Amino acid sequence: MAAPDLWDDNEAAQGLLKEQTDLKKALGRIQRPSALLEDSEVLIELAESESDDSLGEELDSGLHEVESLLGQLEFTRMLGRQDDKADAIVTINAGAGGTESQDWAEMLLRMYLRYFEKQGWSVDLLDRQDADEAGIKSASLSVRGEYVYGMMKAEAGVHRLVRISPFDASARRHTSFAACFVYPDLEDDIEIDIQDSD
Repeated sequence: MAAPDLWDDNEAAQGLLKEQTDLKKALGRIQRPSALLEDSEVLIELAESESDDSLGEELDSGLHEVESLLGQLEFTRMLGRQDDKADAIVTINAGAGGTESQDWAEMLLRMYLRYFEKQGWSVDLLDRQDADEAGIKSASLSVRGEYVYGMMKAEAGVHRLVRISPFDASARRHTSFAACFVYPDLEDDIEIDIQDSD
């Protein structure tokens, strides 16, 4: 970072700054539980020396926070593959079943948008094709945030909904299908080497 020629290549410098920021965040997540435990030890010593039982709630909340942080660390350890940290492209397509499936696809879209908002991820709607009566035919989203692809890759596949149809005058039970595809949004710096023999 201290190299005088760092900004000669703007893209490389931006990549290096992003990597530094990511490493600082990761280091902070690792150091935080230890710091909280040290604070708890000081509180215990203080409570014992003062014979003060009122610090129990503060100790309890600190230990719950440590437990939560350790759970998050374990979760990020499980998402250790190369692409798991990447942003994602999420595509939802209505399956066979007409209006029912198109309505189900829109329900999935709304559910995912709320989930992304709750996670604090930013979303751009790349494409949306509305259906004639209700719902959507398809939608594509660009989702950016920490571990988006790692957390969303399990959502890829066909999602099924069985319900009494609000679109059927006979109130029959219908099964609707919608497909969800999740792709990592990769950087442009990938090198592809095609052999002459291929």
